[in-house]
Amino acid sequence: MTDSMGTFRIDIELENPAHRGPRRHVPGLLVDTGSELSWVPGPILESLLIERVKTKRFRQASGAVVERWTGEVRVHAAGTVTPDEVVFGEPDDLAILGSRTLEGLNLMVDPVGKCLVDSGPAPAAARRCISGYAVTTSAFSG
Repeated sequence: MTDSMGTFRIDIELENPAHRGPRRHVPGLLVDTGSELSWVPGPILESLLIERVKTKRFRQASGAVVERWTGEVRVHAAGTVTPDEVVFGEPDDLAILGSRTLEGLNLMVDPVGKCLVDSGPAPAAARRCISGYAVTTSAFSG
């Protein structure tokens, strides 16, 4: 499903990490790399018995600040899955697939094809320069 101005939408499935098995299909989420978290209609999350864990404040594109509950789910999309924190959307909120979900799924946006594609191998070490010397850091180094 595509929209104008280079945006597109994707269908996903959600699963309760505490009660794995049953999934809920969520159609037409707007892929929005400008949104950190994904926003899902609250009734869908409630139907999966997703617990409201905490409230967060968000600044919308209009500049308005809103407060919403978030909860933890497993997101299934494009043949992969990730645990994630998502927003309990209210009736006037957009349903959005955000950047943190995309990163967890190891997917990136193909703006020409208007689809999601595999991001390839995730980096295990980062290289940075300190005073002209290259230093490799790793999660595995002591």
